[in-house]
Formats: sequence, C-alpha cells, structure tokens
Amino acid sequence: MARNKYDVDEELSQEFNWQHYKRLGQYIKPYKKRILVILGVIIFANICGMFGPYFTKFAIDTAIPNKNFKQLMIIGLLFFITLIIGGLCMRYRIYHITELGQDVLKDMRFDIFSHLQKLSFSYFDSRPHGKILIRVVNYINTLSDLLSNGLINLISDFFNVFITLIFMLAIDIRLTGYSLVLMPVLFVMVMVIKTKQRKAYQVLSNKQSNLNAYIHESIAGIKITQSFAREKENYHIFKEINNEYRTSWMKAVRIQFLLWPGVQNISVMATSLIYFVGIRQIGVEVSTGTLIAFIGYINNFWNPVINIGNFYNSLITATAYLERIFETLDEKPEIVDAPNAEVLPQIAGDIAFSHVTFSYEKDKRILKDVSFQVDSGKSVALVGPTGAGKTTIINLLSRFYDVDSGVITIDGHDISKVTLASLRSQMGVMLQDTFIFSGTILDNIRYGKLDATEEEVIAAAKVVRAHDFISQLKNGYHTVVEERGSTLSAGQRQLLAFARTLLADPKILILDEATSSIDTETEELLQIGLQELLKGRTSFIIAHRLSTIKNSDEIFYIANQKIQEAGNHEELMAEKGLYYHLYQSQYDLIKLD
Repeated sequence: MARNKYDVDEELSQEFNWQHYKRLGQYIKPYKKRILVILGVIIFANICGMFGPYFTKFAIDTAIPNKNFKQLMIIGLLFFITLIIGGLCMRYRIYHITELGQDVLKDMRFDIFSHLQKLSFSYFDSRPHGKILIRVVNYINTLSDLLSNGLINLISDFFNVFITLIFMLAIDIRLTGYSLVLMPVLFVMVMVIKTKQRKAYQVLSNKQSNLNAYIHESIAGIKITQSFAREKENYHIFKEINNEYRTSWMKAVRIQFLLWPGVQNISVMATSLIYFVGIRQIGVEVSTGTLIAFIGYINNFWNPVINIGNFYNSLITATAYLERIFETLDEKPEIVDAPNAEVLPQIAGDIAFSHVTFSYEKDKRILKDVSFQVDSGKSVALVGPTGAGKTTIINLLSRFYDVDSGVITIDGHDISKVTLASLRSQMGVMLQDTFIFSGTILDNIRYGKLDATEEEVIAAAKVVRAHDFISQLKNGYHTVVEERGSTLSAGQRQLLAFARTLLADPKILILDEATSSIDTETEELLQIGLQELLKGRTSFIIAHRLSTIKNSDEIFYIANQKIQEAGNHEELMAEKGLYYHLYQSQYDLIKLD
C-alpha cells in the first residue's frame, strides 16, 4: 500500500509558496513584545557604534592638529563608553535571540507532533516512519539558525545599512556614490544563485529523508537482519543511499557558498575603489580624517550587507525544509468527526454492519456488501484465510478507516456521526504486536486508565495471570522496561496488554491474535482470565488457536470479500463446510505434534 519508500524521492514543488513565510510569521507573532525589546537594544547598540568613525574623524582633523588634549581625552572616553555599551548589548542580544528562536521552534515542533496524532492510519501506511520523524526533528532544527540569529539581525542590519548611509552621505556624497556602484552586480548575482540553491536543497532534503527512513527501518528490523545474516546487503544499500546524500549535500553547499565569497569580493572591490579615489584626492577635496572615517563607515555598510546576504542564503536553504514542514501540517486527516457529530452515550454493545463495502486502494476491494448483527455481551470469532478481511472488520468498527459504502452502528448510533473520542474510549483493542512504552510496568498497565490506583492495577494483572511474573521481577510493578518491552518475552508483553485492556474496562473488546505469543501452559491459565475479561462485553476475536475460537458465541468464516459461514462451533462443525475443514486441519496438526 505504501506509495513511498526509502529509495523513492518525494515530489518536488516547482514554485515556492511565499505564504509559508507568512505562516512562519504567525509563530513569531506571539513574541512581538520580546522582539521589540531585543530590537530596541540592538538599534541602540548600532547607533552607539556609528559614532566611532565620527570620533576618529574629529580626533584626526580637529583635536590632534589643534593639540587639544582635553578634547582628545573626552573623545577617547566617549569611544570607550560606546565599546562597553556595544559589548553589553551584544551579550543581551545573543542570549535572548537564541532563547526566542528556540521558543518558536518548540511551538512548531509541538504543532506538527499534535497534528501527527490526528492523522489517519492511511497516512502512516503510505510512507516510511523515518521520513515522518525527520520532519519533526531535523527539518525543524534546520530552522534554528534562521530564527535564533537571522530574523532580528536582519531587521537590525537593514537599520544599520540605512543609518550608515545617512552618516556616509553627511560626510561625502560623491564617495557614497562610488561605494554603491557595485550594488547592481550583487543584485544580479543573488537572483541567479537563488533558484539553483533552492532546487539543490530540495534534492538534499529528499536524500536526507531517504537516509533517515532507511536507518529507521534498519534499526527497527535489526533482529531480522541479523537472523538472516543480511548485514552485507544492508551495508551495500546504506552505502548507496549515503553516497547519494553526500553528493547532493556537496552540490547544495557549492551553490550556497557562491553567495558569501561573491558578496565579500564585491565589498572588497568597493572598499578598494574608495581607497583609490580617496587617496588621489586627499588634501584636495577629501581630508585625511574624512577618508579614514569613510573607510570605517563603508565597513559598517558592507558588514550588514554581507550579513543580509548570509541571511538570504539561510532563507533559501530553509525554504526546502519549510515546504516539507507545512506540507505535513497541511495533510488532512481522512478520519475526522463529522460536522455536528454527537457524543456517543454509554453503550451496551449492540453492533450491526449493514451492506458494508470497503477497499484500502481502488480496484482492490476487501469487503463487499457485508451485513451482520452482534448482540451486546456476545463474543464473535473471526476466522478465514490471510488477507480475507478479518482485521479490516475491526479496523472499520474502530473507525480507523471509513467504509466505501454501507453503515456500521453501535446501539443504533451510526459510528460515522459520533465523535471519535467517545467511540474509541469505549473500545479496547489488543493487537498481536503488543506495544510496550518505556517506563515502569505500573505505568504501562495504567496507560488505559491514567487515574487508576496501584491496587486496581494489581487486581487487573491478577485476573489475566500477569501478577505472578511481575512479582518475580526485581522491582515488581515499579520495574522499568525499555521501549517496545525488549527486556520482556512476547508472552509477558501480551499479558501486560491484557491487564491494560481490562483496567480500561471497555464495553467492546477486540482481540487481534492477542494470544498468539503466549505458551500453551500460560494460555490455559489465561483462559480463566479471558472469560473474566470477556464477561459482559461485546468482543471480536481473531485467533488461530482452537481453544480461543470454539468458546465464542458465534464464529464468522470470512473469505472472498464476505462472510461465507456463521454460527457457533457445534453448528459449523455439523455443516462440514469451510470452518469444519479449517478445524480438522488444525486438529490433525495438533495430533501430529
């Protein structure tokens, strides 16, 4: 079903949507008061710095020739004070701009994570998780320099250029004209580099995404890799993807670094021109102090121009990442609350499928015109060949996907017209691949009911026969387990999941191969707990073990996009149809064992 893999590049957008920067501005807007304060400090420091070359001019042209040491001391003291003010303002600026930038990144990261929580299963089915992860972490982190240093500094640099121009014009209009003669060259160079740089970083973001996706997949499947001794093949694949990333990185960097030395060279040429013109006219139209002051100001002019060029460079680089970030934020959940959706009241658990048809992809129908009814408190086993649609039925009941046609109701309420939260909060789902979170066993069981007491957790664990193995652990219920429960056996993880589900006390219970990893001896003990777990709940059970199937109130044999047979164990065995042959084949295997 996946339409994207680690070796498939994501589609590149041809034109950048400048609205993205407007949206980025919405994240900055809540901090405008802090920005104004920081900006005020920076502007004050810049103004103080502007007097340095002027003090130098006054000292050379007036104080020193007149041997006025009092004036010279005053000028020196004022110059020293401006340096102190500049240093203090610089310290304030660095700390608070960095803090502000990180606050904005925190808000963006929170928004994208929150949005991912709402996206439908189909979104996660269609792309590697590594490509999703990189957007939350790496791509947002890439904006750090842009937000922490660039934005406010940009405003400051523009102000600095403007004020410097005023001082330069006040000193000598003609020299100012010479200083600006190469600006059109700079403008043309920036426009030429811009398009190439953005495309290069779009390609780089794709290769970075591919690399991250493969690393994530390799780590998640490391046990399988080592079991089949596939390390060499994986090295080869990784080397190829890594080389593609390196090549795209070097190309992007080569283009990016064209701008900085270009601006630097233009500034050097402009300064050289001022030296050439100024020295030829010293004593005629330009005084020594004026030339020295003007050289100071031209440095003050070109330094912020260089900074603006660097910021523009960072902006173009960040563009490729902003596109991916907002692309994720713009992804619409397919499964959402309907307009005017109602809260599903406390349910009894009567379930009905009416003419339900569903397909994950077009022209690949899984279920066709399926109808059945299950009374509250009854247990239903779903059996049939792999891919027949057993898990699809429970996915539709949980509204992880919407039906193509037909209606699913619980206690007469159409589930497409009630809120997702009120529906799923009354359901308990146990999957074959049980997920255990990093943390204590107590917290993992309590995940289904966060306000549960420790006594309630222990009581639930005892019912499903998990208490005995938990008690034997070093710290009992306070034992810390790793992510995915890697320090526990598969059977122990499933027992914890049983306890978690029981504690949540759902009205509808779904067990999808939930006993597949439990050994026979443990399962015999668990059957008593299972009966307690199923009591008073409407339950759907997908299982291949005969002991779990035969005790169900009703059994549906699913094949060829519909329910082929329905009835309890005795009724279906009497029919000697599909279920009978399935049961007999499993029974024969058990006898052989």
